[in-house]
Amino acid sequence: MPVLTVGKTEIPYEVYRSHRAEKRRIEVKPEGIRLTVLPNDNEADIQKFIKRKKRWIYDQFDIMREKLAKRPLVHRYVSGAKIPYRGRMMMLKIERGDHRDIKINYRNRFDIQVPEWVGEEAHDLVIEDALRLWLRKRAREDAKLFYDQYRLQTGLKPKALRVRDQKHHWGLCGKDGTIHINWNLIFSPKPVMEYAIVHELCHLRYRDHGEDFWGLVEAILPDYQKRKQWLDNNEHMLGLSRKEFLIDLK
Repeated sequence: MPVLTVGKTEIPYEVYRSHRAEKRRIEVKPEGIRLTVLPNDNEADIQKFIKRKKRWIYDQFDIMREKLAKRPLVHRYVSGAKIPYRGRMMMLKIERGDHRDIKINYRNRFDIQVPEWVGEEAHDLVIEDALRLWLRKRAREDAKLFYDQYRLQTGLKPKALRVRDQKHHWGLCGKDGTIHINWNLIFSPKPVMEYAIVHELCHLRYRDHGEDFWGLVEAILPDYQKRKQWLDNNEHMLGLSRKEFLIDLK
């Protein structure tokens, strides 16, 4: 992966050439920068664009690093810790149980029963894997509800819905009409998941992000800007790693 060097700071970046892009775009992510360039851009065009935006890129990457530094971290899944779920920080209660498999129940907190056979060295890994599966299932359920609601309401006709892990996108509308949604949206408020579904459904009619596209999004969700802003401000908190999404109450 190429690196942009600003002083002593090295910022990894990747270039994505979009045939739908009408202008160049920069996305700042925790892992680096993603540049969307025009179909006919050559390497000289790209480097010229990067040089022109160099200071802005550094400033935005620095802001992202500051946000990441403020993330609440914890190294263990223990009673009293919290994880984000649908936009709220929800407490964990961990107990030992005589079940064969780990059990997770949710009612205003996560009650997790860990089998006696799970040793201390595997304790966190077992809970993390079980939570990941449980949360992915909830993400599919939430996405399916919004997907069914809005495809019927709007008359738009997607091919299918896929909820999966996506490195660069919260949502994606494939060329074949398949809607892809990032399961990490389960950590955000449900209206944010709703916005992501509507956003991708609208791409079935308008493939770009022009005025007609945003007009359609607004016609369906008049407050979409508020939801979009929440995602822009908080996406660094919606991570997979144990250290990224747990907080200790102590």
